[in-house]
Amino acid sequence: MPAPEADVFDRLSALAAIEAPAERQHKTIAETFTGNPLGSVPVGTASDVTAAFDKAHVAQERWAARPVAERAAVLDRYRALVVRHREFLMDVLQAETGKARWAAQEEIMGLMFAARYFAKVAPRLLDTHRVPGAFPVLNRMSVRSQPKGVVGVIAPWNYPLLLSIGDSIPALIAGNAVVVKPDSQTPFSTLAGAELLYQAGLPRELLAVVPGPGAVVGTAIVDACDYLMFTGSSHTGRHLAEQCGRRLIGFSAELGGKNPMIVAKGADLDKAAKAAVRACFSNAGQLCISIERLYVERDVAEAFTEKFVAAVNAAKLGASYDFSADIGSLISEAQLETVSKHVADATGKGAKVLTGGNARPDLGPLFFEPTVLAEVTAEMECGRNETFGPLVSIYPVDSVDEAVRLANDTDYGLNASVWAASKSEGERIAARLHAGTVCVDEGYAPAWGSTAAPMGGMGISGVGRRHGPDGLLKFTEPQSIVVTRFLNLDAPKLFPKGKWQPFLMIIARILRFLPGR
Repeated sequence: MPAPEADVFDRLSALAAIEAPAERQHKTIAETFTGNPLGSVPVGTASDVTAAFDKAHVAQERWAARPVAERAAVLDRYRALVVRHREFLMDVLQAETGKARWAAQEEIMGLMFAARYFAKVAPRLLDTHRVPGAFPVLNRMSVRSQPKGVVGVIAPWNYPLLLSIGDSIPALIAGNAVVVKPDSQTPFSTLAGAELLYQAGLPRELLAVVPGPGAVVGTAIVDACDYLMFTGSSHTGRHLAEQCGRRLIGFSAELGGKNPMIVAKGADLDKAAKAAVRACFSNAGQLCISIERLYVERDVAEAFTEKFVAAVNAAKLGASYDFSADIGSLISEAQLETVSKHVADATGKGAKVLTGGNARPDLGPLFFEPTVLAEVTAEMECGRNETFGPLVSIYPVDSVDEAVRLANDTDYGLNASVWAASKSEGERIAARLHAGTVCVDEGYAPAWGSTAAPMGGMGISGVGRRHGPDGLLKFTEPQSIVVTRFLNLDAPKLFPKGKWQPFLMIIARILRFLPGR
């Protein structure tokens, strides 16, 4: 099955929120598997961002005035369209990113889950609700959620559909407009997702996609938005947080990870080894929540390592627009160079290659074998730094306590995986780990797919959460409205002078016995 035809990408390119696109500089996007051109997109400027925000502000006011149920209905229609057009979406994702088709399907499922969850819970979570007032009967207190306004989304290249449109979904249903900057390597995936939202009935001005360089388009979005959602490196996240801090606007980010897996004695080694291949090498390891460190109790380390290496060797590396390949390509020369340098640095300092370790230009320009290293130390580049590629290090440890200590010995804290003799033991180990999500008897997928639970990082792995109630309400401002009835805090006319304030103190002391105080 070949890549989609050029006319598909021409159609998607026309959806970019660019003024007079024919007169603009265009960027050619290449098929990752081969390097052949797919199509081109106009390159946005700061003025394009300004125009998008101007239109978005007008559209947002109308959108916020619509009942939440109507906004949810758009997401229900969108989910149905994603299901109907899933093969097309996976084709575009694979063409731009080079990932295996099952990894592309993860994005489709993520969009389905997000649209379904937020459409279901938004009417309840966004509904105005009553809370106790300062003085019962005298005060009626209600809390309502107001949208932030226009949300900026700066999306990455590794999951370009899910982490652009998927992050826009809760912002939109909360009543906001969104301006998205897709990564310059993967604009078509975001545009394909946006096209289906427009077909579902979303006003075009409410979701603007502006392709272009981060230094221009990204900076302009940060300077104009009312809230920023970012997915990317911890280094860039720090810089954006500073910019948002100067403007005093909200900021949420999922950043890097150096994620550990712990395998304790008594664990099902066959299942753990097989699942670890997916956990480590999904999307060729280009996933913030994938595993890069394996800590295995020494009693089972040799057996697990043998099974894991065999499972890695059995995984098929290849370029195909079907489900025949287990692992796909890296996305760029820069990623290929990083992985190659990390492997060369480690082996040059004494690490042992258990399998892999080589680029595979025979398969395509950006393929690299899934690689397992042993005897990795902290001074090696891959020892403490995120590789973001098909490279994992395995460490035998003397005990679970040592495994937990080493797993937590990092500035990151995004995801972790635990395999133990029982579910209860796995949960006890999980509770000791410094990570935003921990999967027991799996790698990362159940945590990501559980959209009712918050997803995000500790340490330098992120700020805020996506998914769950937090993933919706962060795009709102809570507003408290209190109505005072009968009496205000001034003393009644007939109340003895000097007695009112002591009387209020008596009432305040009594109120502590009421529920909700």
